[in-house]
Amino acid sequence: MPPRIRSSSCQPQLLLACIEPTPSSSLSIHTAALAPLHRPTASSPSSSPSPTCCSRPFSTTPAPQETRLRRQFKNWAESNKEVFRRPLAQPGTNYLGRVVTMSDGAKTTPAMPFPTNPHFQSQRVLSERARKLIWREVMLQGTPIKAVSAKYFVDMRRVAAVVRMKEIEKKWEQEDKPLARRYARAMMRMLPAADLAEGEVMFESINDVQVHSHTTQQLFVPTSESREFTRADAARAFGDRVLPPDDKLRIPELVDMEKNIDAGMSKGEARAEFVRAAGESERAFAEKHRARLQAAEDRKLRVDTGRFEFRFEKINSEAVGPAGRARGAVGWRYGVPYSDRKRGEIKIPTSVE
Repeated sequence: MPPRIRSSSCQPQLLLACIEPTPSSSLSIHTAALAPLHRPTASSPSSSPSPTCCSRPFSTTPAPQETRLRRQFKNWAESNKEVFRRPLAQPGTNYLGRVVTMSDGAKTTPAMPFPTNPHFQSQRVLSERARKLIWREVMLQGTPIKAVSAKYFVDMRRVAAVVRMKEIEKKWEQEDKPLARRYARAMMRMLPAADLAEGEVMFESINDVQVHSHTTQQLFVPTSESREFTRADAARAFGDRVLPPDDKLRIPELVDMEKNIDAGMSKGEARAEFVRAAGESERAFAEKHRARLQAAEDRKLRVDTGRFEFRFEKINSEAVGPAGRARGAVGWRYGVPYSDRKRGEIKIPTSVE
């Protein structure tokens, strides 16, 4: 790079004065322009002041050459650009594993976006056909969400989300709102998708049990040999707040269905009983939720002034918890700052519970 020109030592006008103009007919640089420029000092005799310029010549260091790795990358990108320019004609992944192998020479799988990280696998998503199938089962046929989850091995929360999104989509279609269908189709062509068809691999686990931290420790409980020690007794031994696995299952009716099959009931009858029990549990949950909302509404007093609506609710000022920060207390959301805002607070956990 050329040296910086200090404003105190060399002005642009003096720099131009150092270079002698060249006739337009000649393309060669004048020899005076190539001569080294010297700054006059106090010891050198000078009769009259003359324009001076910088004493350092311009840098002639060549530009850095291209490295070997960068050259190899450019060659690789040029030879494989057509592979990744457009998605595949059929649904499937188009990751780097198509042209790149792992360091040990092993081949990559279609679900590996990064060839050097075999532990990261791209998970499947529900295709458009699968989403329509779930929506039709729930909304048109009236099948309980638990039964649909158990039938297609899709988590209940995902089933509910699919139904909500399909309802919003159909509402937008009625309102003539634009939908990004081309974007959705392009994304579905580039991701591994599941159609929930017969013979496919299970989409996801639907009845996992959350492991409580208290149950990870070893515990010895003395009991008599004639006593039947159940899972409920084991949960009670770890603490009063630890629930047994049967109560922590998302779909506990599946356990009852397997018990009915072991008792001699046919699979068809056990399946029908499971659907009936799942429907009753969902209706009971919906009724409980509706009653909770109605009770919260009854506690409010509404005063409509025409322009505003004032809402009053009776509260207990003493129900603030031991630290004054109960979730249902007044001021938990408004007016009470978080502890991490205070100076001197310990923000690093000191214990694991």
